[in-house]
Amino acid sequence: MASDPSVRSAATSPRFARGGKDTFFSYKNDEMHAEGVPLVTIAAQVGTPFYCYSAGALRAAWQEFADGIKGMRANVCYAMKANSNLAVVRLFGELGAGSDIVSVGELQRALAAGIPAGRIVYSGVGKKPSELMAALQAGVGQINVESTAELETLNAVAGQLGVRADITIRVNPDVDAGTHEKITTGRKENKFGIDIDLARDAFALAGRLPHLRVRGVAMHLGSQIDSLEPYRGAIGRVRELIAQLRTDGHSIERFDIGGGLGIVYSDERPPSVAEFLHMVDKETSGLGCELTFEPGRRLVGEAGVLVGEVILVKPGVPKTFVIVDAAMNDLIRPTLYEAWHEIQPVRQRPHAATIRCDIVGPICESGDFLAQDRDLPPLAAGDLIVVRSAGAYGAVMASTYNSRPLAPEVMVDGTRFAVVRPRPTIEEMLSAERFPPWMESAKS
Repeated sequence: MASDPSVRSAATSPRFARGGKDTFFSYKNDEMHAEGVPLVTIAAQVGTPFYCYSAGALRAAWQEFADGIKGMRANVCYAMKANSNLAVVRLFGELGAGSDIVSVGELQRALAAGIPAGRIVYSGVGKKPSELMAALQAGVGQINVESTAELETLNAVAGQLGVRADITIRVNPDVDAGTHEKITTGRKENKFGIDIDLARDAFALAGRLPHLRVRGVAMHLGSQIDSLEPYRGAIGRVRELIAQLRTDGHSIERFDIGGGLGIVYSDERPPSVAEFLHMVDKETSGLGCELTFEPGRRLVGEAGVLVGEVILVKPGVPKTFVIVDAAMNDLIRPTLYEAWHEIQPVRQRPHAATIRCDIVGPICESGDFLAQDRDLPPLAAGDLIVVRSAGAYGAVMASTYNSRPLAPEVMVDGTRFAVVRPRPTIEEMLSAERFPPWMESAKS
């Protein structure tokens, strides 16, 4: 997730010169469609801004993993933090995915979407005793423990329930994934996992705790990783650790490799899923572990878009501002991570001259932008724009800042579409709040 060092027009970006997944969001008669549905049709019925997910693109992304793990002793648990919409989670569950969760809220979502508890992996650096109890009561298949303090807490909670908890211990291999500093998780200075140099002591402690059953080792290097080398280096380090742990008497049956494989936002060239899985298969050959993969962004990122409407165009001396009704509260990645998202008009003008502009929202913040210094065809009030590769970390990170309702989410499947999370009304937002009793008394 790098900063945006260059400007390129939507018409010539290499991101959209390829086939494949791009066909799920493509121009037909110069009008952008989601599969077989014009985005203008959805906008007319749902209003803007809205998120739109392609069921076909989700299935295609899943199939890459399903094909890649054939012949491997492996399973795939979708990392729900990327997009926790119930319809998205259920779609993956029906295809055979488990869920990687990081909160009790995600646990409840996974169960509500029909994911069997035994296919749920509970990750996360800070789990409260009440959250661990909920996970054990639900019967989750695996808890990834990230500290010795959590080992002792989980042991106590499992003891209260009279059960043994199946765990892996997440180690921090101290490998730099070369990604954005805010989404790297595998370096010593990151908060995640147990330092690999301290891991044998942690496993020894876990082996002494009566209500824990140590099943394996977990790792996670970060997000939006565009090279195989960090994975290769980390797997090598963990493989050495597994050999040491077995010498220490531990039965290590599982290796949770995590997720983090990147997608295309602009002109990135991340490894294919097939290349990634082939490398993992080779590097873990003979290890004798069941493997777990936890892709999130790679499954949903390119399968979703954000659609907004131009409110007005504001010419300026240094640049032109195109003010749209989608804002940083709808998609915070550009301002939080300096992230690039390709932006295109929903109605294409193939031969129109471009203008240099910033695409900004109406929020009262200078950081409220979706793109800066972009060359786009001239836009006018009422035009629709589409923000590409917005299926991951879009709606899940949205807020109601400036009392703006959350954008609805829509799923398209072929020529049909449905709202899978409606836009709340202002009245519904207000109804969730309460005056304290003394204000009620003063009013009366």
